[in-house]
Amino acid sequence: MNPASGLRTAWVAGVGMHPYQRPGDTPYTELGVTAIREALADAGMSWGRVQTAYTGTATTSMALSRLMYRHLGATGIPMMQIENASASGSTAFRQAYLDVAAGVHDVAIAVGVDKPLHVSFPAHAAGLTDLLGTRVAPVTHFALLASRYMHETGVTAEQVAQVAVKNSRNAVSNPHAQRRKARSLEDVLTPPYISGSLTRLQCCPISEGAAAAIIVSDNAIRELGLDRDRAVRIRSSALRSETFYGTENFDVALTATTTREALTSAGLRISEVDLIELHDAFTIEELLYLEAMGACEPGRAAAALAAGEFDIGGRVAVNTSGGLLSMGHPIGPTGIGQIVELTTQLRDEAGARQHPGARIGLAHMVGVGAVCAVHVLAKD
Repeated sequence: MNPASGLRTAWVAGVGMHPYQRPGDTPYTELGVTAIREALADAGMSWGRVQTAYTGTATTSMALSRLMYRHLGATGIPMMQIENASASGSTAFRQAYLDVAAGVHDVAIAVGVDKPLHVSFPAHAAGLTDLLGTRVAPVTHFALLASRYMHETGVTAEQVAQVAVKNSRNAVSNPHAQRRKARSLEDVLTPPYISGSLTRLQCCPISEGAAAAIIVSDNAIRELGLDRDRAVRIRSSALRSETFYGTENFDVALTATTTREALTSAGLRISEVDLIELHDAFTIEELLYLEAMGACEPGRAAAALAAGEFDIGGRVAVNTSGGLLSMGHPIGPTGIGQIVELTTQLRDEAGARQHPGARIGLAHMVGVGAVCAVHVLAKD
């Protein structure tokens, strides 16, 4: 129990994934059930022990949970679908965590699953029009931010592209990653340009896949005989939406506020964090968000990257999974996939991509709209 918050301690007891991949003919039920069964096996429990389920999904279908979970057994548990754009999986994880921490249930599962079948934005349905219309796609938004960042800091396009070089190197030893090939700077800078200075390999691939995390209480660990040594504690969870920022970059401002809230709740400083899995759908995002989190001084992220500070074995390992750029970004699963990576690292089970001495991990996702989710995990 955390006396300050009134919440019980909650733990990640099992994680699983279906590898992220290019969209194909694999049914979403197979994607999801594969991840769930792996998480159950990892925790050492049966589906019948799960008391509630939250499913993060954004681009597949309404009411998909029932068809997926029935393959595991119709146990009558409450199930809810969560859509929060790119933060859908992160939000499902938060809801499962709060369910256990509040004492409503002792065992909850958060699952992310998606196939890119129905991708849409709400402006048209809301009857909203503006001068831009559909001319500014997300990639152009971030290409403009990259241009502004380079103008203000003197950072070059080559330095921004090094984010993709690092993350591709990390993904080589991640069996769940979609892009598992190390890329040189020359590779990353090779056209086509998608928008501005952002080339294809500086943009995350279109993906499908699934990820699952089982969250349990201390009671469940005792009663089910789970392995406490492999349980990873959820230190905090924060979720915020944007407010008015004037001319400031709202993604950056929202990231700064949400990260600060999560760290304060966890009783930690950013300097104590060993691992960061962050939203890097485009290379520039990693630099912007690391500065917003306080992981380095403003305008210094590219220099810190070049110095190896964000490498595996560096000061703080960033996107050891390969990030969205190389692991992939199937939307619904992405935030839970980050939890899978942090849990694996904090258990010291990441093999060739293991960051030595990892004790504290932070997961960060933003979603169009905008929302931001940040979770802090720790190995006690």
